[in-house]
Amino acid sequence: MFNTRIKIKTLLASGKPGDQVTVMGWVRTFRNNQFIALNDGSTNNNLQVVVALGLLDDETLKRITTGASLKVVGEVVESVGKGQTIEVKAVTLEILGDSDAEKYPLQPKKHSLEFLREKAHLRFRTNTFGAVFRIRHSLAFAVHQFFNQKGFVYLHTPIITASDAEGAGEMFRVTTLPMDGSAPKDAAGNIDYSEDFFGKSTNLTVSGQLEGELGAMAFSEIYTFGPTFRAENSNTTRHLAEFWMIEPEMAFHDIEDNMNLAEEFIQYLIRYAMEHNKEDLEFLDQRLAEEEKQKPQNERAEMGLLDKLNFVISNQFERITYTEAIQILLDSPAYKKKKFKYDVSWGIDMQSEHERYLVEKHFKKPVIVTGYPAKIKAFYMRLNDGCEPGKETVAAMDILAPGIGEIVGGSQREERLEKLEARMAEMHIPAEEMSWYLDTRRFGTVPHAGFGLGFERMVQFVTGMTNIRDVIAFARTPKNCEF
Repeated sequence: MFNTRIKIKTLLASGKPGDQVTVMGWVRTFRNNQFIALNDGSTNNNLQVVVALGLLDDETLKRITTGASLKVVGEVVESVGKGQTIEVKAVTLEILGDSDAEKYPLQPKKHSLEFLREKAHLRFRTNTFGAVFRIRHSLAFAVHQFFNQKGFVYLHTPIITASDAEGAGEMFRVTTLPMDGSAPKDAAGNIDYSEDFFGKSTNLTVSGQLEGELGAMAFSEIYTFGPTFRAENSNTTRHLAEFWMIEPEMAFHDIEDNMNLAEEFIQYLIRYAMEHNKEDLEFLDQRLAEEEKQKPQNERAEMGLLDKLNFVISNQFERITYTEAIQILLDSPAYKKKKFKYDVSWGIDMQSEHERYLVEKHFKKPVIVTGYPAKIKAFYMRLNDGCEPGKETVAAMDILAPGIGEIVGGSQREERLEKLEARMAEMHIPAEEMSWYLDTRRFGTVPHAGFGLGFERMVQFVTGMTNIRDVIAFARTPKNCEF
């Protein structure tokens, strides 16, 4: 059998002198024709493989270059060098794949994140991205574990949909009609989508929420976890055109239950990563500390990465209303000194700079904001009772996190048919096209709630990476669809 290898992470943790082992991986460095730093992606820590003088011919030695892949059979011995307790003394060495040292883009030096984004197909082999994507894996696993333990049903909602959950209209169209102008037209001269594959206009989903609600009306509690798409021309460090969302929907839950679950969920994910990715987080903590040293004193984060994560899991999130948040911003030195790019007044959709001020400067911890103006929120959010005319609010909640702003958006859903229909009419959403959704209010409606957590933003928060393109394997952004 070919693959009898032991992973380097396992070997470094439990290998004992005298063990006969097979290891495989990629060469990070090769020194003095004798010492190979080998890595197989299971850990950032390299295994030192020692090649005895005379074991290999000159031609083979020349082929052991950075990036080349090797199979090594050898004996575990105690290491006399610094940085490792054991190493492997090679008995046989086979080169599985050559790597031209002159052309291989990842040299044994520090590369910029910008450079590595252009080499996204190879960047997993670096320490930074090795750590980031092992943590991403752990967080994804923890998502399923959390909801499974609570008895939620994992529901696969459609990727192709005819509905726009957000009502924003920024969706990628899905069609099989020709693009050369020969697509069939209706009487008004518009493209006739009744002739399309699905017989109507369809798009890539921006959210599985509406379909998720249908599931919650039968199973009580469901969650989705899948890719979502938004054709928003936002070329920023916070936006992607393709991203992953986690969306639980819960029957018999109100806004309070919703906030409690979201807070518990975030803390659970962080704890899981801290328990299972200790080495990776320590590496990223150190990386972030080095990065912070390059910044002016007034721009440096008050906490390191590990300190921040420990703080978040040890403290309750601050909970304030939208009205209180606006007042804090109006009273802030930043507003009075005109440091905000966007104005502040009751009724605005808070911008990232406002959100970050609240969490990074004022409260210095995650904040849950509730009771947003109805006019800036989606049609499905429950109208609060007893509102002042002209100042109607909805039972919405956003969780704002230090460094990235909004990480969770959710609400108690409007379960009252008449109020939901009135809201849809107000927002020009055709009720006939949403009859399937309204049926959940016609046949056994219940108070229910849910939220969406942007998975990439969660990964950003846990890893300390400042650009969202660095926490997804292959970023899809305006004018960029490589790899």
